[in-house]
Amino acid sequence: MTHYNLIDMKVLVLNCGSSSIKYKLFDMDHKAVIAQGGIEKIGLKDSFLKLTLPNGEKKILEKDIPEHTAGVEFILQTLTGAEYGVVKSMDEIDAVGHRMVHGGEKFSQSVLLTPEVLAAFEACNDLAPLHNPANLKGVHAISAILPNVPQVGVFDTAFHQTMPDYAYMYAVPYELYQKYGVRRYGFHGTSHRYVSKRVCEFLGVDPAGKRIITCHIGNGGSITAIKDGKSVDTSMGLTPLEGLMMGTRSGDIDGGAVTYIMEKEGLDAAGMSNLLNKKSGVLGIFGESSDMRDLESAAAAGNQRALLAERMYFYRMKKYIGSYAAALGGVDIIVFTGGVGENQASARWAACEGLEFMGVKLDAEKNKVRGEEAVISTDDSQVKVVVIPTDEELMIASDTMDILKK
Repeated sequence: MTHYNLIDMKVLVLNCGSSSIKYKLFDMDHKAVIAQGGIEKIGLKDSFLKLTLPNGEKKILEKDIPEHTAGVEFILQTLTGAEYGVVKSMDEIDAVGHRMVHGGEKFSQSVLLTPEVLAAFEACNDLAPLHNPANLKGVHAISAILPNVPQVGVFDTAFHQTMPDYAYMYAVPYELYQKYGVRRYGFHGTSHRYVSKRVCEFLGVDPAGKRIITCHIGNGGSITAIKDGKSVDTSMGLTPLEGLMMGTRSGDIDGGAVTYIMEKEGLDAAGMSNLLNKKSGVLGIFGESSDMRDLESAAAAGNQRALLAERMYFYRMKKYIGSYAAALGGVDIIVFTGGVGENQASARWAACEGLEFMGVKLDAEKNKVRGEEAVISTDDSQVKVVVIPTDEELMIASDTMDILKK
């Protein structure tokens, strides 16, 4: 049995994407972030590390970062360096927590990363070809540089493993599930888990018996139905493409439309996947940008396609909230989180407008909040509507601590 230092513990959280690495270093005694930043454009000639100083100022350090190990090494050098360092040596980092995207059916909770666990995770690569291999690169980089530091994997799909089979199965031949694991998995699980837990603390209520709908709305978005603290349905599917309309992803679309477009446009599977994942959503309809801020200003200026994209985007959110209220047999709390959910009052307003029949009443004045915890429903609203900024990194760091305690 290995014993880890659990006093004055420092946990590094890594989120490795295909060409980026985001990091936060936590002092877990105070649950405080002591350093944070990210590397972008790995493998390109203008790669850089952008870090946030304690006073909130941003610094950009340019460096040629050909691959992930060099990136992790650069992060560690920066954390221990003379100019921007916050720890004297790498020995002060007690553990590393990784955001892992697709754990398939193999992982229903966070785990200590062992060779067996990594092999099982690698077997899920087909399900998330963009994310999983990148997540693994981060793990291997830490193993190479800090071989004795324990590493923990926190899976985006794990929270949704409590969904019942009738909610996660697709109505396609059952053999496809048996052979390839084709089913709904859901994503943003760490965020949905964090905000659903945090909203109950914030409101001083017990998650048991509560019906909660969490809306993680960012460039990628998903909505989850939560009963008694457990996920019972979620809008993303086998991949993060299903569900809401997103920045560049189509969300729900008729499978027949997919094959029809492939035939008409002469697209193969990779071409169609690219169209649905990278050229659709807000970008596809608006045509100028996938950023909600750009969309909002264009809509305000009367741009017709921007107005259409906004209406589609908000309508899809409302439709999912309504369907999950039906699935839960009512709703007690609706939570908004993610970049758009936390900051865009108009998106929250439009998603709740017309839901008065369900007991939802938003307060226009309270809804003017940005990026902070707040109740935005009226005092007499039967459903509490709350903004809770997400903190996936803190959740990953906490899970890492909990696993090492065990």
